[in-house]
Amino acid sequence: MRLAETMAHTRSKLGGEMTEKDVLAAAEIILKKRLERQGSIASPTDANEFLRIRLGGLPYEEFHVLWLDNRHRIIDCQKLFSGTIDGASIYPREVVRAALSVNASAAILAHNHPSGVAEPSAADRAITNELRDALRLIGVRILDHIVVGAECVSMAGRGLM
Repeated sequence: MRLAETMAHTRSKLGGEMTEKDVLAAAEIILKKRLERQGSIASPTDANEFLRIRLGGLPYEEFHVLWLDNRHRIIDCQKLFSGTIDGASIYPREVVRAALSVNASAAILAHNHPSGVAEPSAADRAITNELRDALRLIGVRILDHIVVGAECVSMAGRGLM
């Protein structure tokens, strides 16, 4: 489905004008379908555009996981935690539970910085290491942790993982 078709469908469902939120939701649907058609994640940057649309404009922090199978094909993208303007509590137990529920083999972690500055913090590095250790116990590899701000920063690309 193309953006214009998705917007027309959404507008007809709403019976009125499209809001910015409606446009972003339509764009997210299109990017998710494109990602699904692609079938697999060949490099950590393949998901950046999708994650930037999904997380970039939020006024509060959210933590999402893109779950992959053993061939890095996309299983699901889940929002696991929401927080405040400058942080979100992330519980490794719940991340492990989510990985088991979808039978994932690999994961790309993602969260946003509402400030727009995508530089990974010390807390970001610490939770990445904690999640890596927890998921390793059940055979799930973390391929990357992407921090979304005005741009996307790949922690794997920076050598922080």
